Amino acid sequence: MTFSLKPHYSAVVIGGGQAGLSASHYLQKHGIDHVVFEKKTVAHKWKNERWDAFCLVTPNWQCQLPDHPYDGDDPHGFMVKDEIIAYVDRFVKKVNAPVLEGTTVTSLEKAGDLFRLSTSAGALTSDSVIIATSLYSAPAIPRAGERVPDDILQIHTADYRNPGQLPEGAVVVVGSGQSGCQIAEDLHLAGRKVHMVTGNAPRCARFYRGRDVVDWLADVGQYDITVAHDGMTKKRHDTNHYLTGRDGGRDIDLRKFALEGMSLYGRMEGVSGGRMLFEANLKANLDNADRVYNGINALIDRHIAEKGIDAPPASVYAPLWEPESEPAELDFRAEGVTSVIWATGFSSDWSYVGLPIFDGTGYPVQRRGVTGIDGVYVLGLPWLWTWGSGRFLAVGKDAEHVVNHLAGHLEAARPVLKQAASA
Repeated sequence: MTFSLKPHYSAVVIGGGQAGLSASHYLQKHGIDHVVFEKKTVAHKWKNERWDAFCLVTPNWQCQLPDHPYDGDDPHGFMVKDEIIAYVDRFVKKVNAPVLEGTTVTSLEKAGDLFRLSTSAGALTSDSVIIATSLYSAPAIPRAGERVPDDILQIHTADYRNPGQLPEGAVVVVGSGQSGCQIAEDLHLAGRKVHMVTGNAPRCARFYRGRDVVDWLADVGQYDITVAHDGMTKKRHDTNHYLTGRDGGRDIDLRKFALEGMSLYGRMEGVSGGRMLFEANLKANLDNADRVYNGINALIDRHIAEKGIDAPPASVYAPLWEPESEPAELDFRAEGVTSVIWATGFSSDWSYVGLPIFDGTGYPVQRRGVTGIDGVYVLGLPWLWTWGSGRFLAVGKDAEHVVNHLAGHLEAARPVLKQAASA
């Protein structure tokens, strides 16, 4: 969509990913004039920050963008990268949002009853703002990377594409979340020697008692649990469970990889003298991941028993491999390491937001996207409201809630805002 930037809008959306586009969809339904600012390009991360073998971890039926549910013939399969991009592209065309790509918002401030935004395309005011930039603004790489020898290639998961882009030799993957484990598997299947540095990420079975675990959890009601339930607010900072949808879906078991030659380590403690140093918590990390794995299965067992469902028998995962020791260090030279992949997540960037909406950790204080400042909203964050808030499953539901609230705010404040905009 081509258009000229106006000096004032009823609403501004910052971020042109799935959250921002979902917000635009509902803003258009309400007839609210708005603009979407996207620093890069629409759906940039899906198109430019995923590896070649990337696929969905949750089944296709959970793709539920607004008025754009999964429309293929394999609802229980897992779309691969090109299919995901095609799905998102169809959504982009359907929404036809008023997006200004390549436009950075450099400041957002209160200006009387309005909001003043400075952008790389010019300044403007707005009656309301939806911040939909997520927590994944920029790759987060530990400062310890500065001490990795210069002749070793270092890349973040956002820049990893396939094993062939890396020099010959062993690869260290730092981080055992979803991306780290899937990339480690990608390298392992390609015959590369992998050194896997673990963390506290939990894991989950792909299939259990005859069905995808996600299907069971949907029946149990896990995707309906909100952060309003007791103790659930801590979920906002939890690491996602590792498993994969690759080749039809399967578990990721680091113990199995160890039996096949992958080397495992505890959490990285630092880098010094050509060596990576580790905490002595490899066994604890593996045991905790398995505890969560078995705990989820036990939840499903209880559901099956309570409902009297006819299903294959229950089982408990037993470790296939145990570490004989806790490796304290990895000598890059001795082990032939030529690459390090940082699967250490992303950092958020709220630096441009000059509004008091954050808690002591820098996280927005909000309830399902509604902040304490009238007319200011956030969208697309993990566990904004439910497990699916940051994903295709529920970002649309959250966007609808936010825009409905925004529309009510604009209606209630219309006389004041009209006077402020014309001043």
